[in-house]
Amino acid sequence: MQEITFIDEAVVHVEAGKGGNGCVAFRREKYVAKGGPSGGDGGDGGSVILKATSRYNTLFHFQKYPHHRAEKGEHGKGSQKTGAQGEDLLLEVPLGTLVHDMETGDLMLDLAQDGQMMVAAKGGRGGRGNAHFKSSTNQAPRFARPGEPGELKTLKLELKLISDVGFVGLPNAGKSTLLARLSAARPKVAPYPFTTLKPYLGVVAVDGERTLVAAEIPGLIEGAHLGQGLGLKFLKHAERCKALCQLVDPNAGAPVDDVTTVRKELIEYGADLAPKVRLLLITKMDTTPDVGNLKKIHAWARRRKLSCLDVSAVSGQGIRELTTKLWELCQ
Repeated sequence: MQEITFIDEAVVHVEAGKGGNGCVAFRREKYVAKGGPSGGDGGDGGSVILKATSRYNTLFHFQKYPHHRAEKGEHGKGSQKTGAQGEDLLLEVPLGTLVHDMETGDLMLDLAQDGQMMVAAKGGRGGRGNAHFKSSTNQAPRFARPGEPGELKTLKLELKLISDVGFVGLPNAGKSTLLARLSAARPKVAPYPFTTLKPYLGVVAVDGERTLVAAEIPGLIEGAHLGQGLGLKFLKHAERCKALCQLVDPNAGAPVDDVTTVRKELIEYGADLAPKVRLLLITKMDTTPDVGNLKKIHAWARRRKLSCLDVSAVSGQGIRELTTKLWELCQ
């Protein structure tokens, strides 16, 4: 199966349906003398509606197909028959999609709840038939109203993934391996930096009844808040997390410096990300890390009253305790 490319921004052009024209008609019935106007109204055009759904976690389908148009309303008919309304066009977007009006730059809506909908472009009203314009001074009007055009808008869709907890850290800190251990997500794992080029979501089973959604935030390096690496592109997905877990590799030359580097980037980025870091995870405990490095990391965490946990996604050390801790953090 081919993997769908992760796209978190897309520009789409939506056009609502035009309303049907009103009809000009007169009664033509046997034994009815001087039949009056009988033109029906045109049907309203269909609207373009956006709906948030958990079925998608990327905007890929909008980048591939950016133009969308709802159905036109049918024209009115004789015997005061109203034309059929145009069918609404329903477009599904991932949870956490922000909808911006490209013309004004305004944020129209944040589609953050499953099933939440918004009318992105309203269909045009159908025109009135000539039966509406009969009066004592004009008993045989020979005109009707045309249908109104539907709204035409250019929208910018921006996705900020919604998850309970996010994993942050320098490249090769063990984020992908840990997410794969905790969930059914299968991010790419390799022994070189920037292996993961997109955020991954995984459902973590705490027990038989409780689950939570974890996200891996890739590409965080020094200078990420200025656009270095991939951090600036993907840090926005951490804004939705209830809590963040920072991962550190104890085998690095200066792991405490690595921790402070990531923390600095979160502070510089803003959006209140730094206070969301509620747990420090020392990974790769199966590799027999330097005892001195472990003591330094734990001491750093104690000074800042930050919870610290030793884990190994390979051997399973600390994994059960971690899932319980993640649930507590997300409450």
